[in-house]
Amino acid sequence: MSKRIAGPEIEKLIQLLARVPGLGPRSARRAALHLIKKKDQLLVPLSQAMTSAAENVRVCSRCGNVDTTDPCTVCSDPRRDPATVIVVEDVADLWALERAGALNAGYHVLGGTLSPLDGIGPDQLTIRQLVSRVAEGEIKEVVLAVNATVEGQTTAHYLTDQLSGMDVRVTRLAYGVPVGGELDYLDEGTLSAALRARTAF
Repeated sequence: MSKRIAGPEIEKLIQLLARVPGLGPRSARRAALHLIKKKDQLLVPLSQAMTSAAENVRVCSRCGNVDTTDPCTVCSDPRRDPATVIVVEDVADLWALERAGALNAGYHVLGGTLSPLDGIGPDQLTIRQLVSRVAEGEIKEVVLAVNATVEGQTTAHYLTDQLSGMDVRVTRLAYGVPVGGELDYLDEGTLSAALRARTAF
C-alpha cells in the first residue's frame, strides 16, 4: 500500500488530474506540484476559469459544438456557407478542422460512431437531428469527416443510406499521403488509399 504524501485536498487534485486524457498518475503529480508552486499565477486563475466554464459552457442545440452561447459562435457566423455541413464524430474533430481553416462551412457533431458491440446505435448519436437539418432544404452538401476506422466507415455508410433520396450531395474526406509525408514511413492502408484516390497532376 502506497503512503500518502500530501493532504486530502492535494491528493484529490492529483486524482482528478490523472483522469485527464494524456495525464497518468505520474504526470498528474508533476502537474499538481507545478500548479501549487505557481499558485497565484496558475492555480487560482485556473480554478476561476474552470468554475466559469462549468457555469457557462453549453452544447449548441443546432450543431453539437460546445460554447458559451446557443447557438454557438460557428452557427451564428453569417459568413459561413449554410449550404455545406461537415459531419464530425466529436467536438475535438470540429476544432481540428477549424484550426485548418480549409472550408468555411457549418458543422454537425454526431457524438461518436456506430458501435453495436459497445451498445451505440443510431439513437445514441445525433443522426436523426442531421437528417432533419438536411430535410429543411438549405443544406446542399454533407461532408462526412469521420475517422478512417471500421466504426467511422460503418457510420459513414449508414449516414449515406439515411440521406439517399434527399436533394443533397454526400462527400467524404480524401485519404492518402499527408502533406510533408514520406512514403517509407506510411502504413500500407494509407498508401493503398492514396493510390486508389490518385488524381491528375
